[in-house]
Amino acid sequence: MGFTAIPFFAPSPLVQLYGKLAHFGAGAFLVIQLVSVTRFITWLNDCCRSEINQKRCHMQILVVSIATYVGSLLGIVLMYVWYAPSPTCKLNILFITITLVLVQLMTFVSMSSKVKAGYLAPGLMGIYIVFLCWSAIRSEPHTEICNKKAEVATSADWVNIASFVIAVIVIVAATFSTGIDSKCLQFKKAEGESEEDDIPYGFGFFHFVFAMGAMYFAMIFVGWNAHQTMEKWTIDVGWASTWVRVGNEWLAAIVYIWMMIAPIIWRSRQVGSST
Repeated sequence: MGFTAIPFFAPSPLVQLYGKLAHFGAGAFLVIQLVSVTRFITWLNDCCRSEINQKRCHMQILVVSIATYVGSLLGIVLMYVWYAPSPTCKLNILFITITLVLVQLMTFVSMSSKVKAGYLAPGLMGIYIVFLCWSAIRSEPHTEICNKKAEVATSADWVNIASFVIAVIVIVAATFSTGIDSKCLQFKKAEGESEEDDIPYGFGFFHFVFAMGAMYFAMIFVGWNAHQTMEKWTIDVGWASTWVRVGNEWLAAIVYIWMMIAPIIWRSRQVGSST
């Protein structure tokens, strides 16, 4: 409890320094989080495509895959309707169109003859980046004329309070799950490392992610801009927040595509070096 009270008595220069460092820590948290999510989706896809599960759960996998694709396309259509009501909303149209292209690109790469990753992983990733695009547009200032949904939301305080509480719970859950996934950045085990020595998570990585998550909390409460005044019961609103989320979305798609094509590039290099 004593450490919790220390920030309230810290001098202003120290708090400002922490605010500058928090930009980098929060960015690192987002990168670790998206790598963890992408790694989980690819692991789930490989698990479902195993011989035992593919024969036993083929219909369920097909239904889930179709639902993810329909959900992605429906989300894109709704974003066009809600956040791009006129041709003057060029920035929102650009964000949504790029998201649509990324969904199609991830599907094309996953279904290509060399990758053969199936249709579940790109469907889940499609839902993920559509959600990131939606959250980015929702982070635009409420005074933006193209953000009609935000104007409606500001008229109902209970909606803002509920959204605020849900957002905090989701961020806490994401921080905890990412901290436990200490192997999200580990591609292979070190030689001589036994299975018996395995622990569910790495203590150092767990606390590092929580420290980065605390910095991420600090950034979303100030909209990634310490000099910005936030409205009552709003969280992560502002142009800085919008561009951070858009960059996170694009990076997530790039990481997924790289995880799909990296093994092919690695194998081709091995074949080239052996010959």
